[in-house]
Amino acid sequence: MSEFMAKGGRWVVAQNLAMFCALAVAPFHHGVSWPWGWRLGAGVFVAIGAAFGIGGAHALGRNLTPFPKPRADSQLVQSGAYRVVRHPLYSCLIFGTLGWSMLWSSAAAVGISLLLAVILDAKSRLEERWLRDRYPEYVGYAARVRRLIPGIY
Repeated sequence: MSEFMAKGGRWVVAQNLAMFCALAVAPFHHGVSWPWGWRLGAGVFVAIGAAFGIGGAHALGRNLTPFPKPRADSQLVQSGAYRVVRHPLYSCLIFGTLGWSMLWSSAAAVGISLLLAVILDAKSRLEERWLRDRYPEYVGYAARVRRLIPGIY
């Protein structure tokens, strides 16, 4: 258990709990259908999330881990989806759950999705401390590429 925690396991548990709640709550806690434009935006969010997820997983390859602590044999990836944001897999979860919640017109699920975004932002900050310690070039990379939302944050 201590190895699980040392790699940032509590963040993995928190993100999965929030993500599950957002996805599970959406179909059961929806109100009146939101305007058509919101639903179209929801589809765009889901598509963006899918693109970040597929692109990020592909770029990481064998470096992929659910933990914020990089694997001992990992390399710093700055290509593919990592040229657009520093944490495309976290962006995938944020855009995907937010889009799913909007698709169901669920304000409760949107709130949980925003909580997930806060959790993933905090997890990314811990991960970035470890990445800076391990890869000196990470500082320059972080200065060039936004954390979670292309061109914004």
